[in-house]
Amino acid sequence: MVRQIAVLGATGSIGASTLDVIQRHPDRYRAAVLAANRSVDEMERLCRLHVPGHAVMGDPDAASALAGRLKDLTSTEVVSGPAVLDQLVSAPAVDTVVAGIVGFAGLRPTLSAAGAGKTILLANKEALVSAGGLFMDAVKRGGATLLPVDSEHNAMHQCLPTDASGRPHMANVEKIILTASGGPFRGRTRASLTEVTPEEACAHPNWSMGQKISVDSATLANKGLELAEACWLFDRTPDQIDIVVHPQSIVHSMIRYCDGSVLAQLGQPDMRTPIAYCLGWPDRLEAGVAPLDLVSTGRLDFEAPDMTAFPCLALAKRAISQPGGMCVFSAANEVAVAAFLASEIRFTEIDVVIASALETVNLLEPQSLDAVQALDKAARSAAGQQVAQIVSLNAHQEKEL
Repeated sequence: MVRQIAVLGATGSIGASTLDVIQRHPDRYRAAVLAANRSVDEMERLCRLHVPGHAVMGDPDAASALAGRLKDLTSTEVVSGPAVLDQLVSAPAVDTVVAGIVGFAGLRPTLSAAGAGKTILLANKEALVSAGGLFMDAVKRGGATLLPVDSEHNAMHQCLPTDASGRPHMANVEKIILTASGGPFRGRTRASLTEVTPEEACAHPNWSMGQKISVDSATLANKGLELAEACWLFDRTPDQIDIVVHPQSIVHSMIRYCDGSVLAQLGQPDMRTPIAYCLGWPDRLEAGVAPLDLVSTGRLDFEAPDMTAFPCLALAKRAISQPGGMCVFSAANEVAVAAFLASEIRFTEIDVVIASALETVNLLEPQSLDAVQALDKAARSAAGQQVAQIVSLNAHQEKEL
């Protein structure tokens, strides 16, 4: 049977890599649902290439524009709205859901897919970071198969024994070792990062990613998010997970067992590898990725992360231990990164915004999606106020100069 795949975030980097792998195996997979926000041009191209049954646009105006362009493509229905997306990912016609929508917007459909017992290829961090308890409960109740797409968590999964539903066995694990590239500013001092531009922060040395994820890598906020994810995925506490900087991005993560053995997953820094692993699991698929040549790679370096220059990681470690802390961290980080990309605040002010939100928002563990949304809203409001204060202060200082 050809598996029917819903690709959420089809126009993003995860979506592009997923569709590339799907296209290589038309006898096994079909992109049945493509979902995006407002990228009409790219969605038209993808719909004509993959001919999905449904194209879902988050923006109603974008949906109307796309429907107009695809009038001749009668086998593809263009729809809009979160409720419609929930129905599609939960429907029997969809086997697998690739949760690749970045940010809080991807949480609701991912929860719906979990509750419906789908195979979920998880690339949306917020499902675990903002609503880890709710999401893992939904996975358990719905009988969903959860496979992590993030290269680090995917590497961990590959190095662990699993049951028939993909759940890892952790009994003999002593430590999880989460690797980080260090981003484009590895080795820089805090003072030297003050005038970093959005263009510099988005120029990742190893990975091709979207702007928000690239900035998260540059601040090391992504490692904080990934630490929280790993705690939920593998039932670990933060002190059972070490973070090491590995600039080559060849070793994607490691598992240290109680007998002293350390298993590592190595590969090219290409997201098609973890996506193909998840699509094919428990089998392996050809992913179009160049073979890893260890001789030409030459060396593999490891070092401790610099939490003084990159305090977002320390903030995340602290937030994980607080009820609802990572929900606030994630939401505030989104606001701060958006402000940085808009050149409203400095690179070194991103962590200032996050720290302020963690200090001012009333923290509590959300017990429902409404509670998650309320906590997220409060965090965004607090972060927005801090951004406004920073903008006002910077403007005042420039005027005095």
